[in-house]
Amino acid sequence: MEPGNNTQISGFLLLGFSEKPEWQLLIFGLFLTMYLITVCGNLLIILAVSSDSLLHTPMYFFLCNLSFVDICFTSTTIPKMLWNIQTQSKVITYEGCITLIYFFILFAVLDIFLLTVMAYDRFVAICHPLHYTVIMNHRLCGLMIQGSWIMCILNSLLQSLTALRLSFCTNLEIPHFFCELNQMVQLACSDTFLNNMVMYFAAVLLGGGPFAGILYSYSKIVSCIRGISSAQGKYKAFSTCVSHLSVVSLFYCTVLGVYLSSAATHSSHSSAIASVMYTVVTPMLNPFIYSLRNKDIKKALKSFFVKETTKLSQH
Repeated sequence: MEPGNNTQISGFLLLGFSEKPEWQLLIFGLFLTMYLITVCGNLLIILAVSSDSLLHTPMYFFLCNLSFVDICFTSTTIPKMLWNIQTQSKVITYEGCITLIYFFILFAVLDIFLLTVMAYDRFVAICHPLHYTVIMNHRLCGLMIQGSWIMCILNSLLQSLTALRLSFCTNLEIPHFFCELNQMVQLACSDTFLNNMVMYFAAVLLGGGPFAGILYSYSKIVSCIRGISSAQGKYKAFSTCVSHLSVVSLFYCTVLGVYLSSAATHSSHSSAIASVMYTVVTPMLNPFIYSLRNKDIKKALKSFFVKETTKLSQH
């Protein structure tokens, strides 16, 4: 197609992973399975925390919020991809693409903020255990969650508004399974300097800033653990951080892997495949990481299902 300037576009084409018909059924089944596992696993964590009064603590309050955000995060991309495969259509409207970008950025950055807040919670619990209940009070926890939501909403709004000012060429094919802001900017015919500046500034401030906070928290935690005299005390203190540290490592390593690999290969298709790691796989694994290493959550779930089974048998 001849390149041309067209601001009044109707939509984009999401190329996905493969155009081969024989792969579509396999891709559909795989992503549907991962999506259902993600939703069910995170819902179980929310159920466990909300049903057990012993889990109404700051750590589990933040975990409950993380599970909710993970469900929303995967729900912004996977259902649309599954719908496109089912209907054998690759089209997404211009409005739908902007909306998807807004919610994708919102929940992705919220994930980062919640992981940072959880790192601070572990820092206070281990380094200032006697003042934990005073510092991590209900008011502070609520303010941290509210502040995270407000900052992420404003960031998503800014990113979406800058995307609205772009005009596009007649080539409207996005080599991805969802509307990613970076891919959309690359298709634009108009000047993208402002968009790139806003994206890079947000990445440094809202991605690098929280990551620096997490590193600082864990440097202090390691320092405190090293000061504990008994081996049992060291193990107990470190074991409370293992699940969170695993999730942080998985999320940040996959995000870095995506952008480093795409920068090295300059392949949008390989970037789309790599993006699956942090958009789908990480939210799916989070419930397993937390539940398998957490006796309290397993106990709460077991107690809940025993109660429900007893109620059903009585009726």
